[in-house]
Amino acid sequence: MPNELLHSYQDLLAPIHAFLHCKTPTRWIEQAANPKYLPLLLTDHLHCELKAAQSAGLLLRRYAVDKENAEQILTWLDPYETRVYRGHLLAADELATLTSGNKNNAVPRLRLQQGEPWQHELVDRMVLLMKEELHHFDQVFSIMEQHNIALQPTSASRYAAGMLRHIRGSEKGGLVDKLIIGAIIEARSCERFAALVPFLPEQIARFYVSLLRSEARHFEDYLALAKMVEGAGVHERVQKFLAIEQKLIESPDKALRFHSGPVQ
Repeated sequence: MPNELLHSYQDLLAPIHAFLHCKTPTRWIEQAANPKYLPLLLTDHLHCELKAAQSAGLLLRRYAVDKENAEQILTWLDPYETRVYRGHLLAADELATLTSGNKNNAVPRLRLQQGEPWQHELVDRMVLLMKEELHHFDQVFSIMEQHNIALQPTSASRYAAGMLRHIRGSEKGGLVDKLIIGAIIEARSCERFAALVPFLPEQIARFYVSLLRSEARHFEDYLALAKMVEGAGVHERVQKFLAIEQKLIESPDKALRFHSGPVQ
């Protein structure tokens, strides 16, 4: 059934495949589809959802909002970061309190009194993106609990860092490059969710299919923001980072991660 559902998303996936320079290597799919790696895959996916929300929050704090609003963003993220980075230090009753009820009910209402049009757009799109990524975090966390997968620390892959080291040092250039990288990561995530669907247990496959629409929209949001800031010249930067991303995806990696290359 998930494969049948996936067919209905082909129109949505077409722009993703046209945007990225390559598809996920077959070798990575074969490795990630091995049931013994499912706990690792879900754990890394959980970390990716939090990192996506953190990255969006960092863009807001760095380029758009004042100190008071920046504190609101940090307060919103804190329970999720506590679960991932400090959860093993919490007593059972404290952890239960932290993870019960509506885990996404502290969405800050951020409004700019002034600023450039792109800053207002950045606030609107990134707050929605954070809300959705943290909701996905909750969903992955629930699936892990259902499968008795313990939350374990994982080392970061070279993927995001491999692109971030190429960002420009200027204020505007650095922002544009970060937005482009955000678009590429979201597009690759969407492509990988779809690539994994045929090989996953049905519950998780259905969940990954359900993520495709929002991930595809996040890719478009980041790209639209980059175009607003940079203008027509953004195309050259996009192609530069897509070429870097292709090398990262196709070359061998030391450890399997959601955004890694195939493991040697």
